[in-house]
Amino acid sequence: MKITFYGHASLGIEVNGKHILVDPYISANPQASHIDVHSLKADFILLTHAHGDHILDVEAIARRTHAVIVSNAEIAGYYADKGFSSHPMNHGGSWNFDFGKVKYVSAVHSSSFPDGSNGGNPGGFVIESEHKNIYISGDTALTMDMKLIPMRTKLDLAIFPIGDNFTMDVEDAIIASDFVECDKILGIHYDTFGYIKIDHEDAIRKFFNKGKDLMLLKIGDSIEL
Repeated sequence: MKITFYGHASLGIEVNGKHILVDPYISANPQASHIDVHSLKADFILLTHAHGDHILDVEAIARRTHAVIVSNAEIAGYYADKGFSSHPMNHGGSWNFDFGKVKYVSAVHSSSFPDGSNGGNPGGFVIESEHKNIYISGDTALTMDMKLIPMRTKLDLAIFPIGDNFTMDVEDAIIASDFVECDKILGIHYDTFGYIKIDHEDAIRKFFNKGKDLMLLKIGDSIEL
């Protein structure tokens, strides 16, 4: 499994010969100006919620790639009404896709489209695939529900927002990593806007002092699991 960071909360996942994009907000992010959104491959697009900084490039990418949009029922229906392929989910439900099993789990945040349409309830994804399991929390506060995840799935990587203000901060993300019983963390949702600037060295040190590994990838860089 290969995971590429495209800035903010945008990720690319390559697994079992399939390309998955998560929350593609790239073309309007100056920090990701070197990423060519028109060349990104996508068989599936996973969306945690409907905010503009998570869905900006969905339609352009899906129109070009014919990717299946996977999200909650409201978001999937929104795109289905526009003629896009979609797969609706809801909290606690899972589905076996050809790249692996996906479970849609709780997140505490808000969710509405930039045009005011209902974005349903926000969520995260647990992906079990190719003997590697990951948790993408989406934009969320720290929640006790995170303790449920390791009851069903042993994680190899947890992907958490760490920018504070709109989501968890670094300290809460450390607690979240305890809750999900995973010490390998990929940080997202930081530095894009003034509200969510972080001190990289301080964040990495705080995780390290708890015996954990926080990865802050440069935009365009990848890790292999």
